[in-house]
Amino acid sequence: MILVTGATGMLGAHLLYELVIKGDKVRALKRSKSNLEVVKRIFGYYNPDFETIFSQIEWFEADILDAERIYQSMDGIDKIYHTAAMVSFNPKDKESMIRNNVKGTANVVNAALENNISKLCYVSSISALGNSEKDNMISENTFRNPKGRYSGYSLSKFYSELEVWRGITEGLKAVVVNPSIILGPGNWNSGSPGIFSTVYKGLKFYTEGITGYVDVLDVTKSMMQLMECDISGERFIVSSENLSFNDIFSKIAEKIEVGKPRFKATVGMLAIAWRLEYLKSLITSRPPLLTKDIVYSALDTNLYSSKKLIEAINFTYLPIDKSVNRIAELFKKDKSL
Repeated sequence: MILVTGATGMLGAHLLYELVIKGDKVRALKRSKSNLEVVKRIFGYYNPDFETIFSQIEWFEADILDAERIYQSMDGIDKIYHTAAMVSFNPKDKESMIRNNVKGTANVVNAALENNISKLCYVSSISALGNSEKDNMISENTFRNPKGRYSGYSLSKFYSELEVWRGITEGLKAVVVNPSIILGPGNWNSGSPGIFSTVYKGLKFYTEGITGYVDVLDVTKSMMQLMECDISGERFIVSSENLSFNDIFSKIAEKIEVGKPRFKATVGMLAIAWRLEYLKSLITSRPPLLTKDIVYSALDTNLYSSKKLIEAINFTYLPIDKSVNRIAELFKKDKSL
């Protein structure tokens, strides 16, 4: 049996679907207030008989911060996919996000060791890697400057990875995947699916920053292939293409049939904007829509190489154009309901 943490997230739900239709027995973690309807909706994008597929999942209520429940969840488990993580770019969440993500991963690693789990796949992020210099490609071995400028999310994933490496030195078989921005359908009001909603509402400004993008189906496929082979103690960047924010926004706008962003956001404009958002959040007590970390990310140029994954398992990526086409069609269908 396979255990999946973060099963109600966009990536976790897609992974559940792929594992079940493959014929694997799956136990999925959920918190007491988790919304399982989003999982069913994601299943429904790929199969009209989604209720039957959903019924084959064994749900286990647990919080990854509860070490005892995590240990109990692994009874009879052979392999683990650890996708659960708190994601936020709000400065107020920085310390709690680092603490929760690292402690949760430590709990999963410790329980995996105690239960003699055969293999673990940890979903990290490209944000845990070093930054490129002079437009050089970032690889799994790119130096991470300890004095560099990193978001709270980046730090949380980097320190969480250290827990996995610690587990490996203690005898755990594990692989780490570092996906770039994952494109896929799900909750259109949060996470990466929210990009489609943002563009749909009329995004007018763009930046020239560049980063990597990958289809959620490629992430799940790469994880499953890595878990089915003998590779262990390695990390892999999972990224299909490097695109500017203007490029990806324009591709999405074209496919959902709305206007493309027309105005370039300068450094000065963004510096004023995130400060105004911060002041607004103090008055309204609502999370800021734009933060300093988001601004830095939007302006940075980071190019990622997937050469290691391609060569290790002969992996083939979906072109981002095809990914955007597929996801845009699902988005338009949902918006028309």
